[in-house]
Amino acid sequence: MTGDHQALALLLFSVFVAVTLAITTWVSRNRHGSAEEFYAGGRLFSPMENGFAIAGDYMSAASFLGISGLIALFGYDGMLYSVGFLVAWLVVLFLVAELVRNCGRFTLADVVAARMNERPVRIAAGTSSVTVSVLYLVAQMVGAGSLVALLLGGTGEAAQTWTVIGVGALMVIYVSLGGMRATTWIQIVKAVMLLGGTIALTVLVLVRFHGDFDQLLLSAAERSGHGEKFLAPGLKYGGDWTARFDFISLGLALVLGTAGLPHILSRFYTVPTARAARRSVVWSIGLIGGFYLMTIVLGFGAAAIVGPEAVRGSNAAGNTAVPLLALDLGGGADSTGGTVLFAIVAAVAFATILAVVAGITLASSASVAHDLYASLRRRDAKPRSEVAVARVAAVGIGVVAIALGLLARDLNVAFLVGLAFAVAASANLPVLLYSLFWRGFTTRGAVWAVYGGLIPAMVLVLLSPVVSGSPESLFPGVDFQYFPLQNPGLVSIPLGFVAGWLGTVTSAEVADEAKHAETEVRSLTGAGAA
Repeated sequence: MTGDHQALALLLFSVFVAVTLAITTWVSRNRHGSAEEFYAGGRLFSPMENGFAIAGDYMSAASFLGISGLIALFGYDGMLYSVGFLVAWLVVLFLVAELVRNCGRFTLADVVAARMNERPVRIAAGTSSVTVSVLYLVAQMVGAGSLVALLLGGTGEAAQTWTVIGVGALMVIYVSLGGMRATTWIQIVKAVMLLGGTIALTVLVLVRFHGDFDQLLLSAAERSGHGEKFLAPGLKYGGDWTARFDFISLGLALVLGTAGLPHILSRFYTVPTARAARRSVVWSIGLIGGFYLMTIVLGFGAAAIVGPEAVRGSNAAGNTAVPLLALDLGGGADSTGGTVLFAIVAAVAFATILAVVAGITLASSASVAHDLYASLRRRDAKPRSEVAVARVAAVGIGVVAIALGLLARDLNVAFLVGLAFAVAASANLPVLLYSLFWRGFTTRGAVWAVYGGLIPAMVLVLLSPVVSGSPESLFPGVDFQYFPLQNPGLVSIPLGFVAGWLGTVTSAEVADEAKHAETEVRSLTGAGAA
């Protein structure tokens, strides 16, 4: 891209960053600094506002950049992400949303600790929440680096490095100054921008093929070089048994992981009642469902119009398929229309990344302050404000996410998010469901459920082809690959549930029937909820 065109795109970036910083500054002047204000925005958001914010929090760089790129490269198999991410919300709607809102205050650990020995449960749940959040943040950092490197006319490491550092610095500012209220409004603005940009691109793709979706699919298959195989299962997850089990593992992680994501669970505390939490989910399902349907059009559109080879040439993982599609739809790299459309899409994608990282950083810093700090601090130590600890934690989490984002810059962002979902489904979901529905669940069972899912998931990822043993791995020069699957969910999710059951049945502790009855009444009726 020419210097003038790059300047236009960078100008749009700067406008969005300036608007979001203005929102953060305005909100920081109108807050009273309480934990409820910082973590939950005062619980003052309406179901529609929270529904848009949930959609903004969930439709991440993995959705906009990664899924479309995978569809452009692998056709039918890439759509698994779109289907899995959407179906997951049925689990959230029917099993989690209202009950979590009634049982907790700010974090996942609040729900579990309501009827357990608090200290070990909070340490375990807090550790798991921070781990999942950091994995999710890495995906957003990688997306930001790929996007801005393309914008600046190359794939140079310097551009990606400074972009990742810049995104990390911005997310710390958003969280430290504005808390949940600023983060929510940033997510709402981002959701409107993302849906508007996606609708515009979808319409342009369909106009290019005169509204004939069949013609779009046939053109994509022909351009892919795989023919009809591009439109059938098996291009990425077919063949040997390893690929087939990877397909099942990924599907399980996507469908079950959403209900265990800390930044999604924390959104249910920003509304006044459980009924409002449920209505928020209904709003978000409508918005998210429409969006994922459009990512299918964009993915096949990129395959048909740009071509998989051009997508791979720009970014091997496919993360730049949508920006390249926008460039072509607007008239090409040398046209003003193409540059304007590319710049708009790039700005929307960048807004997506900033909004999501703010939400994740807030949720993870809340876990550090509300769960880990409160549990690990010496009783004779002078207590510090939870909010102050959360702000310091945001800085530390930002540094870790930046470092890992630089390390994983060549992996597909949707794939990275799949790993985060697998860890969330393995460590957080078992303890959450057992706490809500199993009368005899004990403290040992809760701790074992978390660590019994978290540790195997992380170990299996370290021993998988993701980290070593293949040219596409993080460390291609070494080989300590002993686990054949790229996603650990098929093994680690059942282990989390089994560990929770085993810890409970081998525990000498007798479950407190009164506490369970109190938790059950509060979860179902809202009586006594914060």
